[in-house]
Amino acid sequence: MFAIDDVSAAQRKRKGSGNASLTNMEKSTMIYIREEEKLARDVYIKMYEVWGATIFSNISVSEQRHMDAVLNLLIKYGVPDPALSNPVGVFTNADLQQLYTDLVSQGTESLLDAFYVGRAIEIMDIDDLEGAMEETNKADLDNVYGNLLNGSYNHLDAFNTHIANLTQ
Repeated sequence: MFAIDDVSAAQRKRKGSGNASLTNMEKSTMIYIREEEKLARDVYIKMYEVWGATIFSNISVSEQRHMDAVLNLLIKYGVPDPALSNPVGVFTNADLQQLYTDLVSQGTESLLDAFYVGRAIEIMDIDDLEGAMEETNKADLDNVYGNLLNGSYNHLDAFNTHIANLTQ
């Protein structure tokens, strides 16, 4: 994990202070990341309800912190929150709504499938966060996305461990 931390620190050093206004791409990405973090949290809440595996409870709490971190950026830049009053399992983005339905359906098949769903979510998050970091020159966005990226790698490791434990 130190290599990721080193890369994130180097990127922050070369990027601006974050005081400038956002590009349309940065705004749309931030909105998407906010709901994508909600997707992760909501799926993990549902998987905990179904399976009772503490990994889902623990990581859903972490995903809430991720949501809060992105919300702070939305507030800072005056960007409307797409997840403001949406309850668990409800999304503004239609693609994420469908993905939630599909992932919950897959994850309720078996505990192993639920762990595979968790792994798939974290891989998706990692891809999207890396893309978000590439498209911005704002240090504050880069910092938050870097922190979320580190968390997603930790979550991915946890799901991979649980998958390995069930398949050995």
